[in-house]
Amino acid sequence: MTEKTTYTPYDKLVRDKIPEIIRSSNRVPECEILDEDEEYPQYLIRKLYEEVLEFMEEPCVEELADIKEVIDALSRVTGFERVEQIQEKKREERGGFEKRILLTGVYEEEGE
Repeated sequence: MTEKTTYTPYDKLVRDKIPEIIRSSNRVPECEILDEDEEYPQYLIRKLYEEVLEFMEEPCVEELADIKEVIDALSRVTGFERVEQIQEKKREERGGFEKRILLTGVYEEEGE
């Protein structure tokens, strides 16, 4: 009796060790290497969106770590390595989010 082979298509960026993890479970991954200049940044942005949605569904430290991993990779590939410096500058100029301020509206006096 022959075993039936099932193929599940994916179109997602995965962490570097995922293919070897798949192989260790007696499955065969099908992979390709993305072009660094065009495809890779686009897939990183898609991955960031995916990870943020997962965090929204289940806020936990593991999902937050995934978001940070994607942001770090995106920073490197886009040449935005200074993101932490810019983040600190913006924090100094505009503050962070520690005070939990929710802006609900702004009143302006109408001029003549």
